[in-house]
Amino acid sequence: MKSIIVSMIAAAGLMVAGSAMATDMPALAKKSGCTACHSIDKKVVGPAWMDVSKAYKSNGATTTGKKVSEILAENKAKTASEWLAQKVAKGGKGNWGSAAMIPNSPKVSDADIHELVEFVLGLAK
Repeated sequence: MKSIIVSMIAAAGLMVAGSAMATDMPALAKKSGCTACHSIDKKVVGPAWMDVSKAYKSNGATTTGKKVSEILAENKAKTASEWLAQKVAKGGKGNWGSAAMIPNSPKVSDADIHELVEFVLGLAK
C-alpha cells in the first residue's frame, strides 16, 4: 500500500513538472519563432533559456567562459535586460558558442522582445 501511494505521488509530481514546463513557454515565443532555436531546459541551436537566466542572475559564465559582468561592460549595457533585448533585436554571436542569433527586429516588436527577455530572466528563481 505504501509503495502504491509513493508511486502515485511521484507520478503526480512528474505530471505537474512536465505540464509546468510545457505551459511555461509563452505563446509569444512560439509566434515569434524563438522555439526553432531555444527551449526552456535544453540546448537546441541556441542556449537553453534556463541556462541564460541562471548565468545572468548569478553573474555566472556563458558557455564561452565569459562572465556576464564582462559581457555587459564590453557592450556598455547597464542591465542584463537591456543587453539581452539588444542582442535579441540585433542578433549576434559569441557569448553562447559559435551559432549566430538572427536579428529579430523589426519582425518582433521591441515590446514583445522586452516581454520575452523578462520571461527568460525570470526563469531562475
